Amino acid sequence: MPEFTIGERDFLLDGRPFRVLSGALHYFRVHPDQWADRIDKARRMGLNTIETYVPWNAHSPAPGVFDLSGGLDLGRFLRLVADAGLRAIVRPGPYICAEWDNGGLPAWLFRDPEVGVRRAEPRYLAAVKDYLDRVYEVVVPLQVQHDGPVILVQVENEYGAFGDDKTYLKTLAEHARDAGITVPLTTVDQPTDEMLAAGGLDGLHRTASFGSRAAERLATLRRHQPTGPLMCSEFWNGWFDHWGAHHHTTSAADAAAELDALLAAGASVNLYMFHGGTNFGFTSGANDKGVYQPTTTSYDYDAPLDEAGNPTAKYHAFREVIARYHDVPDEPPPVAAPAPELTAALTDPVFLLDAPERWGVPERHDALPTLDELEPMPRLALVTTRVDAAGPAVLCFGEVRDHASVFLDGDPVGTLMREHHQRALGVPRGGRLAVLVEDHGRVNYGRRIGEAKGLVGGATLDGEPLTGWEVLPLRLDVPPPVWDDGDERVPVDGAVAGPVLLRARFDLDRPADLHLDTAGWGRGVVWVNGFCLGRYWSRGPQRTLYVPGPVLRAGGNEVVVLELAALTEPTVRCVPGPDLGHVES
Repeated sequence: MPEFTIGERDFLLDGRPFRVLSGALHYFRVHPDQWADRIDKARRMGLNTIETYVPWNAHSPAPGVFDLSGGLDLGRFLRLVADAGLRAIVRPGPYICAEWDNGGLPAWLFRDPEVGVRRAEPRYLAAVKDYLDRVYEVVVPLQVQHDGPVILVQVENEYGAFGDDKTYLKTLAEHARDAGITVPLTTVDQPTDEMLAAGGLDGLHRTASFGSRAAERLATLRRHQPTGPLMCSEFWNGWFDHWGAHHHTTSAADAAAELDALLAAGASVNLYMFHGGTNFGFTSGANDKGVYQPTTTSYDYDAPLDEAGNPTAKYHAFREVIARYHDVPDEPPPVAAPAPELTAALTDPVFLLDAPERWGVPERHDALPTLDELEPMPRLALVTTRVDAAGPAVLCFGEVRDHASVFLDGDPVGTLMREHHQRALGVPRGGRLAVLVEDHGRVNYGRRIGEAKGLVGGATLDGEPLTGWEVLPLRLDVPPPVWDDGDERVPVDGAVAGPVLLRARFDLDRPADLHLDTAGWGRGVVWVNGFCLGRYWSRGPQRTLYVPGPVLRAGGNEVVVLELAALTEPTVRCVPGPDLGHVES
C-alpha cells in the first residue's frame, strides 16, 4: 500500500524523499473536455503534482444541493490526474479566496445574519461539515494509500490573514480525520510571524505563500516549522486583473530566477497559477479595500499556460529551471496555431424595458428586496415602482452593490456605481421608475465576505420611503428565452442602447477555440450555444472573451449578447488571439 508522509526534512513517498513540484489548475475554471490536455501539459513542463481548490458555492448553489456533474466532477478530474501519472493536492477551504465569488462561500449561508464567518460558530460549522462530508466522499477513496493521486489536503486558506480561532482550525482538522482523510494536512499563510502564528496549528504542516525573496521567506517559515519539508504552496508567478485597471504581467526571466532560488533551497513548490483559465459565467470575485474592484472574466494570470491552454515564455523558462533539478519529458507542447477569424451580424433585438414579460415572471414586494432575498439569487434584477413628484426629486438608496441603471418611463436617467460610492441621483419628475440592479461579483478577501448584494437599505424619494415594487429577477445561467423558433430575423442598423438581447449565427468547419472581440460593445454578458462565457466591459483591460472549443460544433453556432449599456458595433467578431489589455508601463 503506497504511503505519503512527512519526514524530518522531506516529504516521503513510500519512505523515499519526494519533492512536490506542483501547479495550480482549477477544474472549475477549465472546460471539462480540456482537463486532460492541461494536465498533460503540466506533466510535460516537469511537474509531478496538480493542485486544485474546491469551490463550495459552485457545488452548492442552494441549501441541500451538491453538484458533481460536468465541469464540477472533482472525482473525474482527480482520476485524470492519476491517469497522467501525477499526484494531487486538494484545497477544499471552506474558504478559498482565489479571486472567486465570495471566496467560495455560498451566499445563501449568510441569509441568516447570525451565521459566523470562518470561526467556530455552530450554524456555520454545521454547514461547513455538511459540505466537507460531500467533498471527502470524493477525496477519501482517491488518496495515495488507496492507489489514488491525493497526497495532501489543506485546512482552511491563509487563515492568519483573517483570524486566529484555533478552535475553528482544530474542528476542521478533526473533521477531516474523522471523515477518513489520512494524508498529511497542511495550512498556508503569508510568511510573516503574525500570520504564520495565527493561521497555523500544531499537528498541521505549515506552508507559505509568496513570489519572491525565497531564502528570507523560507527562513521565516522554518522558525514556525522547525522540522519537515519546506514548501511554498502558492508561488505567485503572475497576478489577476480588475475591471478598469491594467493587465498584469511579470517577467518570465525574473519569475524563473525566483523559482530557481526556491528549488535551490530544497523546497517543494506549488505554482499559483500553472494555468489560470476563465471565470466563466458570474463566478469572478472582487476586492474592496475602501474602493470596490471587480475581477475580470479572464483568469489568465500571466501563467505558464495562457487562458487558452497554450504554453507561454514562462512555461519554457520554468521547464528549463525544473530540468536542472529533476527529469522532464523530452518534448514540450507544440506552438499553437492562430484561432479562426470570423464575423457575424447581431440581429433580433429584444429590449428589456419594452417587453419585460418575455424575460421572466415578476414578483410583488412591498419593500425593496436585496438580491439575496430573492430565490434563487439572481445576478441581475429589474425593479420597478411608480413615483409621484410634481418636479425634480432626489432618488436615494441605502447602498448600491454594485451597479444601478435608472430609467423613468423607459428613458435613462443615470447610473450609480458602488466603486464611486454613489447612492443618489436626481429624477426630473414622477412616473414609472425602473432600476436595473447588477451584482459584479462578491468580495473574496477581507471583512466584507458574505455581504448582501443589490440595493441594500431600501429606497427613498425626497426622503420618503418608496414601496410597492415589482421585481423581475433575471435568470442568466442560460440566455433568457425571449425568441420564438419561428421569429424572422430582424437586422440591426447602427448603435443599440440596452438593456437588450441580440443574437447572431455563424458556421464553423470544425470546433476550435475562439477569441471573441468585444470592441464596440459596452457592458454585458455573452453566451455561445447556451454556454455562458461571462461578462465583458468596455472599460477594460480585457478586450476578448475566450470561447472553449468544446462548446462549439461543426456547422451552425449561436451567440447571444446581453448588452446592458450600449454597443456601437452590432457585430460578432472573432480574432486570431487574445487581447487582455494594456499593461503597466
